[in-house]
Amino acid sequence: MPTPPGELVARVQELLQEVSATCSEPRFGHLAPAESWEKMPGEVVTVADEESEAMLTERLPALFPAPVVGEEGCARDPATMSALGADWAWVVDPVDGTANFAAGRPDWAVMVALLRSGSAVMGWIWLPVSGRMYVAERGSGATANGSALARPSAEGDPAKLRGVVPERLLPDDYVAKLRARRRRLADVSEGLYCAGAEYPALVEGHRDFINFWRGLPWDHAPGALLAEEAGCTVRHLDGTPYRAGVVRTGLLAAAGDGAWDAACSALWGEV
Repeated sequence: MPTPPGELVARVQELLQEVSATCSEPRFGHLAPAESWEKMPGEVVTVADEESEAMLTERLPALFPAPVVGEEGCARDPATMSALGADWAWVVDPVDGTANFAAGRPDWAVMVALLRSGSAVMGWIWLPVSGRMYVAERGSGATANGSALARPSAEGDPAKLRGVVPERLLPDDYVAKLRARRRRLADVSEGLYCAGAEYPALVEGHRDFINFWRGLPWDHAPGALLAEEAGCTVRHLDGTPYRAGVVRTGLLAAAGDGAWDAACSALWGEV
């Protein structure tokens, strides 16, 4: 089994910035009507997504030989998800927060993770508008623009926790329950609808927890690794650890075990 080269972190950073500068940034705020459409109801895709993914799919294996699992490629052919179980695999979200990108809102990201036997071992999140590059490596920590990240644990009192639970993707029968349960917490918002912006907000202290329903690997593999390496707790709602190669619903990330337990109980316990 090959080992990633030592310079891989820097080379992927450079590639994400090049792809963004080439395919996405020139179109941000300037999309023509024909350059965005719905690939399924409520799911926006743009030419920037498709061109970015094509460039990443071509270039990443040249940096480290592994199949590429991309959001748009899986939308066209779900069978490509099977590569998540390979010894090594790249996971790509060419434009995370596409609806924000298409609407000219700043919260969008380019994300890549490298998986080994289904578990993320390296992750990159590039936020072009703010110029922030987040990198995580399993066992080696997390950084933002080269500076180490360490998220202090939040208190385990739900009445003091601030977080995000996007309602749009929740099961219909849970939304009414959530609106009753959120009173147990200090603040619960819809958030930014961009996992690539939410995980950095968690590790930098702007959130105490983030709760997602869909657990698709391109949305969460880079950010979950970033959160874990910065000292956060990331688990499915039944308490099992997150693993990018296993697609499951219900994912909660929080600033430490106490905050995770408190948020999970407040959000998913009985009213």
